[in-house]
Amino acid sequence: MDSSHRVAYIDGKTLMEKIVMPAEFIIEDLLGKGLHILAGAPKVGKSWMVLWFCLQIAKGEPIWGMPVKQGEVLYLALEDHENRLQERIILLGDDAPASLHFSFSYPTLGNGLEEEIEKFLRAYPQTVLVVIDTLQMVRSNIFEYGYAADYKDMAGLKEITKKYQIAILLVHHLRKDETGDVFQRISGTVGIQGAADSCFTLVEDKRGSGKALLSCIGRDIAYREISLKRTENQIWELMEDSIEEKEKDLLPEKIAELMEGRFFFEAPPTEFAELLRDSYHIDVSHLTLLKRLDQNRHALKKLGFSFQSRKSNGTRYIKIFRIEEETGTVGTAETGA
Repeated sequence: MDSSHRVAYIDGKTLMEKIVMPAEFIIEDLLGKGLHILAGAPKVGKSWMVLWFCLQIAKGEPIWGMPVKQGEVLYLALEDHENRLQERIILLGDDAPASLHFSFSYPTLGNGLEEEIEKFLRAYPQTVLVVIDTLQMVRSNIFEYGYAADYKDMAGLKEITKKYQIAILLVHHLRKDETGDVFQRISGTVGIQGAADSCFTLVEDKRGSGKALLSCIGRDIAYREISLKRTENQIWELMEDSIEEKEKDLLPEKIAELMEGRFFFEAPPTEFAELLRDSYHIDVSHLTLLKRLDQNRHALKKLGFSFQSRKSNGTRYIKIFRIEEETGTVGTAETGA
């Protein structure tokens, strides 16, 4: 037995009282740190989309109105060459910044690819995104099929995302079968989807129509469908977003009002819910308050707050904290409610 590997444990009470920050996004509320799949039919426009993503993120410019985390980007354009990529960037209407890096030849999974990516990440520690276009081009076991082989190919890349806190986006293919759940059409076994933190499928309304639906599902994002139209400059333009149809939850804004002049606020759920209802006109049950806070974890962080649930002498308390902007740590001042 390998004694060098130590297993860590955490008890339920400690876990529930731990202050947990929400997942960080490279594209806000869409693409977080982790391993992701973008799948679509051949020539549907996947490479155009990811190239535009790379340009926007390297420049720090929004994607479909969503802010991005600016940083170094590596795009492995393994089915392209320099001339074609230069032409595409010109058509997209942009110069590529120095923070966007390209490679047109890379080793395969298990044969040096992981090591080369890590070497790049050590050289460019501000990297936030690596795009591999396509997954099939870096798979060495092309004649080995099955769940185990698929999951194994993904595991090394997933480990890199955890180690370096980045996003890796794999461009992949859809099977031709158009029946059933679109995510079930992602090529390969469920081992590929199982290892991914989120999956995106790009499906044209009709071949050559220039209109497509981007379906999105993942561990840290809400299911959404984004209707897109490709412009003459080959940019996928937002037409409609299903997530915008949902009514906005005002709880985070009311929490911000409550925290005016405070570093933290703490109260039992019943008292907290009564205060929100009576003073801030937010109708929330004390039984669902913690769930509502969790559902709004990202929105609270944007406003500079986090929360904690703890028990003291048998009584449950919910505590709202102010987050220090620069460090991401929780304010420790003793000024309370």
